Amino acid sequence: MEVTRRQFLKVSATGAGALGASVLGFDVAQARQVKQQLRIEGATVSHSVCPYCAVGCALLAYTKKAANGKVELLQIEGDPDSPINEGRLCPKGATALQLAVSRQRVTSPLYRAAGARDWSHVSWDFVLDKLAQNIKTSRDRTFVTTDADGNVVNRCEGIAFAGGAAFSSEEGFFATKTMRGLGLVYLEQQARV
Repeated sequence: MEVTRRQFLKVSATGAGALGASVLGFDVAQARQVKQQLRIEGATVSHSVCPYCAVGCALLAYTKKAANGKVELLQIEGDPDSPINEGRLCPKGATALQLAVSRQRVTSPLYRAAGARDWSHVSWDFVLDKLAQNIKTSRDRTFVTTDADGNVVNRCEGIAFAGGAAFSSEEGFFATKTMRGLGLVYLEQQARV
């Protein structure tokens, strides 16, 4: 039987590959028998949008019902069908899963009183009342009705507002109108960072 050079190279390459894999600890025969089970197999796919900035990168969120009946978030990845991000995510978007499943995630408001060393869990009502009280106090203390030339200005110089990069146009418009209504002049918008 005559072996061509091409046949010899094919057999040699296959043999070297199998020998190299077995030397590295891989059992080639057993590897063919093992069926890989993905953790997202059988999961429900939901479409979402990344919350970090206003670009609007599309996400795919994989969820599955756990044995205890709760829905468990398994994976978040970029949506390859999106014309915006084409399946790619920035470093922030790639960690979006941690927003929901991190053990370090704060799930309720925390408050540290003046002079206190420790944070305490408080209700949302407490936080909103405290925030409104602090805004009112600061506004009353720093409100300027006229400037040095006697011109009526009616402005609050003791509070500044920075809008979030994830604001929609409507949220940005509402926030600006609300802050201007309070007399704020120091308004800023956070760009995508």
